[in-house]
Amino acid sequence: MLSMDPVILITRLAILLLSLSVHELAHAFVADRLGDSTPRFTGRLTLNPLAHLDPVGALVLLITGRFGWAKPVQVNPRNFNNPEGGMAAVAVAGPLSNLGLAIVFAGITKAMAISGLVYRSYEAALATLIIDQAIWINLGLAVFNLLPVPPLDGSRLLGAVLKRRAYNLYHQLEQYSYIVLLVLIATPISSLVLTPVIEFLYQAIM
Repeated sequence: MLSMDPVILITRLAILLLSLSVHELAHAFVADRLGDSTPRFTGRLTLNPLAHLDPVGALVLLITGRFGWAKPVQVNPRNFNNPEGGMAAVAVAGPLSNLGLAIVFAGITKAMAISGLVYRSYEAALATLIIDQAIWINLGLAVFNLLPVPPLDGSRLLGAVLKRRAYNLYHQLEQYSYIVLLVLIATPISSLVLTPVIEFLYQAIM
């Protein structure tokens, strides 16, 4: 739930802005490297969070602390040598970047614990708690964004493998995507399905 503590709110906001920006930059970077300059021309090849924010997705992430999304990076698959493979690579780059961030933060936590730094001051203990929250947020982003619901990355992965007729039908359902997402988040469905996966990954990297 959303805490009213201003320090916690500011900290969570900073973490989510970093995490979302890295996520979207990863999409843009991979697309650019594979030959599509659309993200560069649309200003998405940046860590500036203002270029990536989706207001609804950011608010959801701020409230839940785990689940959320950013504004999708525009990509033209016709610029890839292999359109389906290129789209799949671009789609998975975002979740992988968040998993990578979670692993980096976990490494910092382990290093602090080994050095004993975490026990030496209130500030160090607080920093450990903040880093732990960053791990949970990034794991949540990685797992949640793999759901096959637009505009999440899982929908691009699914779209890359669907045949044309199935893809056209799937594309028509996009108009209901935000309703589906809000239902998933507002009900226990997301927690029942995703939390076990997130907890497994957390135990694996910690």
